[in-house]
Amino acid sequence: MAAMPRAPRKPEPPVSCLTRLTLKVADFLIDATRRADGTLNRGVLSLLDPPVPAVSTPWCGVATRDVVIDRALRFRARLFLPASPADDGSTARPLPVIVFFHGGGFAFFSAASLAFDVACRRIARGASAAVLSVDYRRSPEHRFPAPYDDGLAALQFLDDPKEHPVPLEVSRCFLAGDSAGGNVAHHVARRYAARPSLFANVRLAGLVAIQPFFGGEERTPSELRLDGAAPIVSIARTDWMWRAFLPPGADRSHEAASVASPAAAAGLDSPAFPPVLVAIGGYDPLQDWQRRYGEMLRARGKYVRVVEYPDAIHGFYTIPMFDDARDLIIRIAEFVAESGGGRSQ
Repeated sequence: MAAMPRAPRKPEPPVSCLTRLTLKVADFLIDATRRADGTLNRGVLSLLDPPVPAVSTPWCGVATRDVVIDRALRFRARLFLPASPADDGSTARPLPVIVFFHGGGFAFFSAASLAFDVACRRIARGASAAVLSVDYRRSPEHRFPAPYDDGLAALQFLDDPKEHPVPLEVSRCFLAGDSAGGNVAHHVARRYAARPSLFANVRLAGLVAIQPFFGGEERTPSELRLDGAAPIVSIARTDWMWRAFLPPGADRSHEAASVASPAAAAGLDSPAFPPVLVAIGGYDPLQDWQRRYGEMLRARGKYVRVVEYPDAIHGFYTIPMFDDARDLIIRIAEFVAESGGGRSQ
């Protein structure tokens, strides 16, 4: 009997053995804490992801403080402030603001998670901007549209100058996020753009979507090609995350997941919807959905700048030793610096 042909070996990302091992451990821990019934073992997660405290004294050139957005909901955010040239924690002039949403499939991590505390410090320092990292409510305890509501509440917090602990230039406000946080940033931008008159001071100048988490009912070529080979993201994990986040009974054609959903179009045609920077990694199974996202926005006449990193895995920007992670900080800083001028398609 002729031997069965072997299935082609799936491509592996070009990372060190130590990095690959670390990522496999992270995969195991995520899988070990999510249950088949759609719940999470928050007790174990709290041990695996202990919160990093805010530090008022500048560390790595950035000071941090936690601010309360909504006392009734116990809803907070972490503010990252790059130190002034005098290195005394003050600022010479009001800083533009980047409202940041962390990744984690809508269910994992927080604004106080070490990886995102470090990432926001690097963004604040590199872009010379204040970063307000939103500790939005997570699924499965809080499903759609809870994080979108929280994102809009963060903008309303910024809209009131009396709430600002330091002078902030909210007329140059950016939304940013990675993975699920990129999804949240996009939908908050849509909501803002649909009714910008609700805001007296906040003006969105840009949206930074770092490997945003979108999806659909079909399996894309990149999902099939990289499933089981790329770290962090797998079909089984993303299916679980959508089931835990979307309304009960909804599928991945829902507006939160699919940019092709008619319900997801509200706000996109508004002139208040901002220019977009999209970062895509070549070893991210979600990359086909991210390209479709950029194509959808361009088809509506929006400014979109796509930055591709062919060797990058999902979440690469949280690993500072990666050259691509350092380059992305530079791209974000350029995007923020250009916000005052016009852009052509």
